[in-house]
Amino acid sequence: MEERGTARAAQIWTLGLVTIVYTLNIADRFVLSALIEPIKAEFNLSDGGVAFLTGTSLALFYVAAGLPLGVLADRTNRRNMLAWAAGLWSLFTLFCGLSHNFISLLIARIGVGIGEAGGSPPSQSLLADMFPARERPIAMSIFALGTSLGAAIGTGVAGWLAAIHGWRGPLILFGLIGLPLALLVRFTLREPPRGETAAVASLSGRVGLRETMRFIASQKSLLHLLIGHTIVVFAGGGLVFWTPTFLMRSHGLSVAEAGGLVGAMNGVGGLVVLLLTIWAMTVIARRDVRWQLWYIAIATVITSAAAVTGYATGSSTLMTAMLWLFIPCTYISTGPTLALCQSLVPAAMRGQTIAIMLFTSNVALLVLAPQLIGSLSDVVAPELDDPRQSLRWLLVFGAATGFWGAWHHHAACRTLKADLARAGG
Repeated sequence: MEERGTARAAQIWTLGLVTIVYTLNIADRFVLSALIEPIKAEFNLSDGGVAFLTGTSLALFYVAAGLPLGVLADRTNRRNMLAWAAGLWSLFTLFCGLSHNFISLLIARIGVGIGEAGGSPPSQSLLADMFPARERPIAMSIFALGTSLGAAIGTGVAGWLAAIHGWRGPLILFGLIGLPLALLVRFTLREPPRGETAAVASLSGRVGLRETMRFIASQKSLLHLLIGHTIVVFAGGGLVFWTPTFLMRSHGLSVAEAGGLVGAMNGVGGLVVLLLTIWAMTVIARRDVRWQLWYIAIATVITSAAAVTGYATGSSTLMTAMLWLFIPCTYISTGPTLALCQSLVPAAMRGQTIAIMLFTSNVALLVLAPQLIGSLSDVVAPELDDPRQSLRWLLVFGAATGFWGAWHHHAACRTLKADLARAGG
C-alpha cells in the first residue's frame, strides 16, 4: 500500500512539473509576439525584419532540430535531456532580455529555438512510461493544457510587464524562472524504465521514412487530414502571433492592453475549448468516428468567419467579440488530429507520422504565417492611404484560408472508415 502511494505521488509530481516546464516552453516561444512594437521601434525594423528576428529565426532552428532531438529522446536519459533543454532555452531567453542590438538578440532567439526543440520529445516519452495505458489520455490532456496557459502567460503577462519595465523585463523574468525549474527536473524526477514505448520505437526503426510517406500518400483520409491541419494551424495559431500588434495599430490599444486581451483569450478561452474538445471527442467517437473530423470542419468554418469579421471590422466591440470566438478555438484540432494520425497508420509508422505532422504544422505556425504576413505587410503598406492598416488586410486574407482547411477535413471523412480498417486502427 505504501509503495502504491509513493508511486502515485511520483506520477502526480512528474506530471505537474513537466506540465509547468512545458507551459514555460510555450510562454518563452510566444513572449516576443507581445513585444513586437517596442522591439521594432528600438531597432528600427520593418514588419518583415521583426518577424524574422522574433519568429522565423527561432522557428527555423526549432523545426530543424526537432527530428534529431526526437530520436535522441529514444536513446538517452529523458530526465537529463529535459533538464538540459529547459536550462538552455531559459538561459537564452535571459540573454534575449540582455541583448542591446539586432545580432545579439537574433543569436539568443536561435538558442531559444534549439533548446525548446528538446523539450516535448522527452516530456511526452516520460509521461507515457509513468502512466499506464488507461490513464495516458488524461495525463496527456493535462500536459496539453500548457499550450493555452503558456500562450496566455507569454502574451498577457509579458505585455503587462513590458508596460512597467520595458520589453526586456519579461524576457529576463521568464529566463530566471526557467533555470531553477531545470534543476528541479534534474534532481527531483526519476527516469522510469522504458516499457512499451521502447518496443514501439525499436519496431518503428525497421520502417524507413520513404515507406511511411508512401503509405501516408495512399491513405487519402490521412493525407487530407495532414494538409487540412497544416492550413488550419496557419489560419489560426499563426495569425495570433500578429494579433497584439494589430490591436495596437488598428484599435489603439497599449502594449499591456493588447497583451492582456490576447493572453486572456488564449488562457481562459483556450482552457475552456480544450476541456470542451476532450468531452466532445469522448461522446462523439462512440457514435461515428467521422464526427472527429466533422467537429473540426464545422468549428473551423464558424471561427474562420469570425476571424475574417473581427480583423476586417472597424468596431472595437465587434472585433473583441469575434476574436474571443476565434482565438480560443485555434486549439480545437490538435487533440483529434494527434489521435487520428496514430490510428490511420500501422504501429511501426506512428512515430514518424507524428513527426511529419509536427514538422508541417510547425513550419506553418512558426515560419510561414509570421514571416509571410510581416513581409507582405511591408509590400502593401506604401500602397494604402493609412499604412498602419496593411496588417489588418493580411490577417483577413490569412483567416480566410481556414475555409480551405475545413474542406480538407470534410473530404477526409469520405475514406476514413476504410483507411482505419486498412491500418488496423
